[in-house]
Amino acid sequence: MLKEVSYYYPILFFVGAYVLTYLTIPKIIKIVEYKNLMDNPNNRSSHVHKTPTLGGASFFYALIFALFFLKGWCNHHEAIYFIPGLTILFIVGLKDDLLVLSPYTKLIAQFISVLFILSNESFTIHSLNGFFGIYEIPIYLYYIVGAFIMVTIINAYNLIDGIDGLAAIVGIVILIIYATIFYMTKEYFYVLISLTLNGCLIAFLKYNLSSNESEEKIFMGDTGSLIAGYIISILTIKFLSLSAEKYDSLPFLMENIPLIAISILIVPLFDTARVFTIRLANKRSPFSADRNHTHHILVDYFKISHQKASFIIGGFNLVFVYLFIILGSESYNFWLATILVATVIILGYFFFIFDYSFRNIKRKIRYRKKVEKAREKGKKILKKKKY
Repeated sequence: MLKEVSYYYPILFFVGAYVLTYLTIPKIIKIVEYKNLMDNPNNRSSHVHKTPTLGGASFFYALIFALFFLKGWCNHHEAIYFIPGLTILFIVGLKDDLLVLSPYTKLIAQFISVLFILSNESFTIHSLNGFFGIYEIPIYLYYIVGAFIMVTIINAYNLIDGIDGLAAIVGIVILIIYATIFYMTKEYFYVLISLTLNGCLIAFLKYNLSSNESEEKIFMGDTGSLIAGYIISILTIKFLSLSAEKYDSLPFLMENIPLIAISILIVPLFDTARVFTIRLANKRSPFSADRNHTHHILVDYFKISHQKASFIIGGFNLVFVYLFIILGSESYNFWLATILVATVIILGYFFFIFDYSFRNIKRKIRYRKKVEKAREKGKKILKKKKY
């Protein structure tokens, strides 16, 4: 039997994760600087100075601690099934941040990690509740679709970690929505997991949004983005696998659940679909690196700061979900799907018209780095004149 949640439990888990992350990130920065494990800028980087990475290491042990105390809050021992996948992605993310792994190695690790979750019966998706007339689905299809959904979300979240604050802000928005949904459906284990990771992301945001010259600046790295994406993918699968009785307490039609899930993840999913399409159209691997992401366009083309671009995208995510929940309470999935497709097409065209070619981007980056170097030389000359 599940425990009833008291008002102080959410506060305890959120504050505990926040304090743990906030106090340990400075220690991680010192170790990274001492061992010279800094992230060096290259021709597609958004930063111009060497910056510590591995900030996501703090997410890992905060979540492990939380899972230890949460093991009595679940009927199907879900907490135990989180740990192997988190550990695999932590090790792979850590190695990728230090040595750089191939995308396919990370992909294999992700598939292994999601299998632990899919093997737990509490995540089994038995029905789509009338989504486009689909009700019962066979178990083999659940494994195929479930693995595809989880791996897509993990990679999509990993790919939006390209400018300061974006992955954390989008993650905070998504986790607030999921915490609310699971509170309304009385799935308290997932409420507390959402709040734990949210505490980590909010604490991390303070360091991630520091200026490039700040000694406290740090990146989440693949270590953090893979772990956060993994948790978000688990929450999504759980949302899709809730029973019909649980859905009755939510403010939207049951058959619209898959579309609501897409709307919650609209930012990472749209950006990934758009970037993969561009790369394949240019006859390149979908995993090849470039600066064609939505956030890069806002920063490079519109000259918006990282912080402003991150808050604009995060704000869009929140507003989009709110509108979809309102529409999903009355509109059937055909009209809701039409609105979603129309929105994606309009946004895709909006970013397409800027002729955002890779060569133009490289020229802009070279010019920006020349300006930065010129400024640094100017500062050094002024300092010498003063003395």
